[in-house]
Amino acid sequence: MATTPEAKVKAKIKALLKQYNVYYAMPIGTGYGNAGVPDFLCCANGTFLAIEAKAGKGTTTALQEKNLAQIRQCMGVALVVRETDLTMLGEVLKNLTGSSTLTLPGNTNNTITASSQ
Repeated sequence: MATTPEAKVKAKIKALLKQYNVYYAMPIGTGYGNAGVPDFLCCANGTFLAIEAKAGKGTTTALQEKNLAQIRQCMGVALVVRETDLTMLGEVLKNLTGSSTLTLPGNTNNTITASSQ
């Protein structure tokens, strides 16, 4: 099966999310779900991050724009990422994830990654 240009962008986004240890989920659009939900719903160091992947000159729909705007209004980060934006996404992830890790006292299973700001 041929890989679409957008699927190639999504694969590169996944690789960056894994590189920076960012939790993500990719909701499947069906008749039973919410239409216009971004391709990636992520949590990076406690920050909600939504990413809509696009290839080439692909454009977002009005419903996708509405969802991205709502996420921004709720203080989340919402991005449209094309193949030309992957370096920028890497910088955003680097800034969101920081560099130091804190372990919660008395809790050896959970850690919190604190930003270096």
